[in-house]
Amino acid sequence: MRIIAVSALRTFWTSHPDAETPLRSWHALASRARWQAPADVKAAYRNASFTRNNRVVFNIKGNDYRLVAAMRYDKGLMYIRFIGTHRQYDRIDVETI
Repeated sequence: MRIIAVSALRTFWTSHPDAETPLRSWHALASRARWQAPADVKAAYRNASFTRNNRVVFNIKGNDYRLVAAMRYDKGLMYIRFIGTHRQYDRIDVETI
């Protein structure tokens, strides 16, 4: 998948250094993936959650952080829409972010 807004990851791990290694690992796997449907994502990330509007929620660092991506399976694109703590995640609308 081509990941759009990778700078969001860098910005996040600058303020949360414990997230850098897990986010780099997530990025390495996701950027090599050729996900064509939610089932493909689920096969790689058992704990991924899916919402309407093609959003996927990934648990990062043992569920300490959440990453929300908007998926365009038909084009092989993933847009990072949010990365944050659970408290921050609870304040967003995943389907519209």
